[in-house]
Amino acid sequence: MNKGLYLFLLLIFCLNLVHAQTKVSGRVIDNTGNTVPFANVIFENSSTGTTTDEVGEFYLQSEKDYEAIVVSFLGYKTLRVPLESSVNLNMKINLEEETSSLDEVVIYRGKTSKKNNPAVDILKKVWKNRRKNGVKAFDQYSYKEYEKLEFDLNTIDSTVINNRLFNGMEFIFDYADTNNVTGKTYLPMFINESVSWVYGDNEMGKKKEVLLGNKNSGFSQNRNLINAVKDIYDDYDIYKNYIKFFDKSFVSPISTTGIDTYNYILSDSAFVDNKWCYNIIYYPRRENELTFRGNFWVNDTTWAVKNINLETSRDANINWVKQVYIEQDYEVLNDSVFIITRDFFMADFGLTKKKGSKGVYAKRTLLLNEYEFNKEKPEPFYQSQVYDPQPQVYDRSDEFWEANRLEELNKDEKGIYVMLDSLTKTRAFRRLYDIATIAESGYVEFDGWDYGPVYSTFGFNEVEGMRVRFGGRTYFGQNDPWRIQAYGAYGFRDNKFKYGISGKVLLDPKSRLILAGGNRRDVEQLGASLTNSTDVLGRSLASSSLINVGDNDKLSSINLSTFSLSIEPVKNFSLRVGANYREIRPASPEFSLDYYVNEDRTIVHSEIHQTELSTILTYTPGRIVSGYGVEPNVVNEEDFPTFFLNYSLGVKDVFNSDFDYKKLQFFYNQPLLIGGLGRSNFSIEAGKTFDPVPLGLLSVVPGNQTYFAIYNSFPTLDFYEFVTDSYASAHFDHNFNGRLLSRIPLLRELNLRELVGISMVWGEISEESKMLDASGLTLRAPDKDPYYEYSFGIGNIFKILQIEAHFRGNYFQNPDARSFAITADFGFHF
Repeated sequence: MNKGLYLFLLLIFCLNLVHAQTKVSGRVIDNTGNTVPFANVIFENSSTGTTTDEVGEFYLQSEKDYEAIVVSFLGYKTLRVPLESSVNLNMKINLEEETSSLDEVVIYRGKTSKKNNPAVDILKKVWKNRRKNGVKAFDQYSYKEYEKLEFDLNTIDSTVINNRLFNGMEFIFDYADTNNVTGKTYLPMFINESVSWVYGDNEMGKKKEVLLGNKNSGFSQNRNLINAVKDIYDDYDIYKNYIKFFDKSFVSPISTTGIDTYNYILSDSAFVDNKWCYNIIYYPRRENELTFRGNFWVNDTTWAVKNINLETSRDANINWVKQVYIEQDYEVLNDSVFIITRDFFMADFGLTKKKGSKGVYAKRTLLLNEYEFNKEKPEPFYQSQVYDPQPQVYDRSDEFWEANRLEELNKDEKGIYVMLDSLTKTRAFRRLYDIATIAESGYVEFDGWDYGPVYSTFGFNEVEGMRVRFGGRTYFGQNDPWRIQAYGAYGFRDNKFKYGISGKVLLDPKSRLILAGGNRRDVEQLGASLTNSTDVLGRSLASSSLINVGDNDKLSSINLSTFSLSIEPVKNFSLRVGANYREIRPASPEFSLDYYVNEDRTIVHSEIHQTELSTILTYTPGRIVSGYGVEPNVVNEEDFPTFFLNYSLGVKDVFNSDFDYKKLQFFYNQPLLIGGLGRSNFSIEAGKTFDPVPLGLLSVVPGNQTYFAIYNSFPTLDFYEFVTDSYASAHFDHNFNGRLLSRIPLLRELNLRELVGISMVWGEISEESKMLDASGLTLRAPDKDPYYEYSFGIGNIFKILQIEAHFRGNYFQNPDARSFAITADFGFHF
């Protein structure tokens, strides 16, 4: 889950406007007392309506006054229900079967047929004409986009209002009102508006957004939060096979794959904005899958969707989200092409999916107009700038917003700004905000500096025993041009003090020229990663795990100093040149890094002193960052590939350095959303050291003797079981998101998720490097056949835990080889 989003959700869970004139809710049943799901409910003489859910319930709201609602469903008599007042809740509505029309109309109950179904026939015409609609029908396009984001605390009742958490903030409840989709009382907690020009070129496959203005209340300085909220909503297209949000792929009811996933019913036909359209109701064929229910209107000549609403099934396998509702409107262009003009998205977050449970609404309203087409722009126009702070767009005048809003704020929405600006100034709210910040970032904020990370306060290993750590960083704001971080640690078994300190400064924001350096003296489990890291403050979980498989008796003491200069000439492509100096010696009493220093192999050294120069290229296409300081926040942490290339040069005799060598390393990581099959992650690593080096400088295949998941490690390998100077490895993990278990009746309610994975590594070690070694450790590499292991697991246990079983595939002849391992991982995931 995105860290900024997690921060905001945690904040408003700790706390745990629109004024409507007509409100209606109830349940629709038939003559036998059975509920009628997916029935149409609309206000009389309007196009404002909804459909009943799986248990026949509905809620409908409008700012206008209406005297009646009209309820209809295929095979039943249409019923007009008068409204006695402006608020009519918990109504019970009985529909009668239309017996006189049974010979003329096919009534679909349960699963509908894929053949001889008029709704499916219409859907096939939609597929045939889908490429002729929207902005994709043109070579180039541009339009103006207005976006309104809002977060609301919902299900406001007396237990919330009287909660001591709100002492000093009671005034906010004057702004509570009722949601027009769910009927729940809600309280606005955050609002953000933005206006942009969007440009696109379908021939080049390019798109660019130019932000004109941004306005929000309550968190104007927290750009991380604003970007995290925006990142909830991926760009989705109802004509594609899958609609993606919350890191999940939902089957689109308009897609060609929808016919195997949904039931379709041709419900009605009518004029919609002077265009004759057909109404089709759809609902899932199976439970617990990532699907929607709802209806859509299709024009009878262009076969384009005029309006659609999508609501996730209550049993959809998605965490922390009780319901998602989407509504889109399209308008006709030149009597042939339909373009989207309005897109409304609402997610109802909750700790549980119980109907009356409290939660948070996340809502986005998107309005688009001023379309222009086939105005070509040169390719450089679409290139993103490395440095684009745009401070002026966050400080637009009221006159700007009056002129550029595509939809006026109503009186209560304007009141949100007043309420939230007042709320963020209260001491009680600031206390809650500070608690949420600590939980998300791990840092306790003070004036100009932060203490933390608090999660690293305690650790344990066999050399240090119980370990305590304290540290902090400078922090004046997220766009700080410089930052210093430091920590100190003490082990109660070795009675030694350790420390680390690093600093970096942004010399040129336009090219992101950064100067960085630092020093660390600590105890480490080396070989926890194949790819070199010169992170002065980083420390693998393998160095501090309280419980291990077998003895963790191969720890090292390291004194690392680094200096680097990096630049980003093109957005998301960086070049870093640097130098580091390391002193490495064994920390565990029975562990040795000894190596011979003469040809006769008679003189042994136990410490390594090494100076190394490095050139690193990193490319992260599609990465989105918030802020423009020395440490920008990554918004979409798991949604972009990473390419990493490192050329290192060991230099002898500089600062008493021991070895000359050349080393080349490559790393590639690719997250993948595979339609309805779930999410995968694939990575490869390869490297070679071109000269003989001792054990402390070789590439150790990363074993894992802990019970916790460590990225790209091999859980059935022990530390230092394989050592290489040339290697290639690959890791593939896949999460089916419950697609298989959701079809098993006794398991589907648990919303568990199936996990599979396979990892392999090949490597070799030269005879020259072996001849240097005097450690007494048997140096072996997987040089005959690639070593491999595979895993099966269950995720989403209690919504936070996944457990995997790992199986060794070969090399069982290695001493003390483990054939099986268990790892666990904790985290919040949708």
